Amino acid sequence: MSWDYSFNEKALKQLRKLGHEPARMIVAFLREKVAGDEDPRRFGKQLKGELGEFWRYRVDDFRIICQIEDVQMVVLVVKVGHRKNVY
Repeated sequence: MSWDYSFNEKALKQLRKLGHEPARMIVAFLREKVAGDEDPRRFGKQLKGELGEFWRYRVDDFRIICQIEDVQMVVLVVKVGHRKNVY
C-alpha cells in the first residue's frame, strides 16, 4: 500500500511563487519519498501545540506543512514556504 499526496489551493499557489527549482525539489521529494512509502510519518516531524495535527517535511531551506489523512492514505499539503516564513 502506498500513499498519495495532494495540494490544497493555497499551498499550490505558494508552491508556484517559490520558483521553478524549489518547486521541482518539493514535488520530487513528495513523489519519491512520501508517495512511495508505507509510512509517510518517518520522513517528517509532528508539530507541537495548537498545530499538533500537522506534520512538517524539510526540503533544503523549505518546509512542507501537511495533514496526514490515514483513512484515505493521502498527505494533504496545506502550506509550503521558506523556513523563515512558513510557521
